[in-house]
This record gives sequence, structure tokens and C-alpha cells, in this order.
Amino acid sequence: MQRFSLYQEEYHPSPLINVWLEFKRSHIALAGFILLVVFLIIAILAPILAPYDPQLQNTNAILLPPVWEPNGTVGHLLGTDSLGRDVFSRLLYGSRTTFGSSLLIVVISVFIGVGLGALAGVLSGVRSSVVNHLLDSIMSIPTLLIAIVIVAIMGTGLFNAMLAITLALIPQFVHQTRTFVRSELQKDYVLLDRLDGASSMRIFTHSILPGMVELIVVQATIALSVAILDISALGFLNLAAQDPSIELGQTLSQGLEVAYVAPWLIILPGLFIFLMVLSVNVVGEGLRSALRNRLQH
Repeated sequence: MQRFSLYQEEYHPSPLINVWLEFKRSHIALAGFILLVVFLIIAILAPILAPYDPQLQNTNAILLPPVWEPNGTVGHLLGTDSLGRDVFSRLLYGSRTTFGSSLLIVVISVFIGVGLGALAGVLSGVRSSVVNHLLDSIMSIPTLLIAIVIVAIMGTGLFNAMLAITLALIPQFVHQTRTFVRSELQKDYVLLDRLDGASSMRIFTHSILPGMVELIVVQATIALSVAILDISALGFLNLAAQDPSIELGQTLSQGLEVAYVAPWLIILPGLFIFLMVLSVNVVGEGLRSALRNRLQH
């Protein structure tokens, strides 16, 4: 449908609207975006959406199956665990912890990593070589292994796990930003900005940073999926969230004790983690394609 214009002017959408128009052309990306919004709503409104207190124990309703099983009840849609706690409520709170903490980790990593990467990009000589080799050495180690080592030194707990994963993800943003900045500094438009008297900070914020949007989006989505998997893995190993906190990896670990009797206690948390990572990756790929197509148009 064409946009009505009294003066027959050509309509040029803003860059953000243009990206959205390109993004929603992919039905898979749009479905992933809807699923990601659902997890975001859960992270914000979990206390309102949960029908029960996730720590409330009911000895008269131990290991109730989900509602679709013959012995399931509507009162507990996804059943109960070995202590009679409502599984649906615990999954909502667990998703809130897993997704919310992972999102916070990525936001902090992006700000610190991009800032340090921009600073490293303008360095030269011996300092630049040292920073480059140091980052390459750190990035060769898996983030989960770095997080486990840091948690082992600092102690268990959700905050320490988040701090460990943040420290493990920052070098990736630093490396990607540094490489991009150094390549852009060699281009003619940066030289023209310098001849106009622009400072290094202004060149980065007004000339280089807008061109980094696609890079940051792609790297942030990858980091978010890695953060979700790492925080879940640390929770599964009992190195992250501790009782009474609830986290999906921790919930999955607790369900192993009665896996043969109540398999839904490991299937459902695993399914939530899978859908969370899948939605992040699908949205990230959709955004990358939308940004690339917008630039081509």
C-alpha cells in the first residue's frame, strides 16, 4: 500500500524503520523475535505471571505430571517436582534469572568492550602489538572454561558467575572493535575528518561508530547465546545460582535426581534453554540480513 502524500513527495523511511521493514520480511526471524519478546516479558513480569510461589512446597502434590498426562491436573499445568513445588512457576522464575542475567552481562560487555576496543584501535607500535597478542591468547580459551576458573577463584554464586562470564566476553568485543577501528582509520573519509580538525573522539562517535552497528549487533547476539549457555552450564554444575535463587540450569540439575520417575523435570528446563538460545540466534541472523539489505538498497 502506497503512502499518501498531498504533494506527491517521495517517502524515505528512517534507518530504523528501514531495518524493521527488511527484518519482518523473514517470517522465521519474525517468529524468533516474538519468542524473544515472550522471554523478555517473562523476565519482567515473572512474579505476576507465576500462579504459585516457586518455593512453596506441597507434600500432597509431589511429582504430579503435566496437565497432558492422565494424572495431571489443571492446578499445576506443568506438574510439580520432588518437593511439591509448581514447575511452571519455577520455570518462569528460572527464565527470568537466566535471560535477565545474560542480557545484563552482554550489555555491560558491549559498553566496556567497545570502549576498550576503540582505545586499543588508536594505539600503535609496541603497545598495539602487546594488546593484540594478549587478546588473541585470551580468545583462544573457551569462555566457559575462563568462567569456571574465575568462579573457582572467587567462589560460587550468581553474581560471581555473571562477573566471570562478563570478564570472559569482554575480550571478544575488544578484539572485534579494535580490528574494525584500525581498518577504518586507514580510509579516506577519516583522513578528510582529520583535515577538517575533528578530534579522535568525534571521528569515532560520528564516523566510525555508526558503521559498527552491524558488527555490534552480530557480536552481541552471539555473546547473548553464549551467556545463556554459560550461565545455565554453571548453574547445572552448582557454581552459579544457589538456593533459594532459581535458574534454569540449576533446575535442570535438580531434576536429574528423579529423571527416571519424572522426566519432565529435565525436559522442560532444557526446552526453555533451547528455545531461548534459538530465538536469540534467529533474531541475530535476521537483524544481520536486514542491516546488510538496507545498506545494499
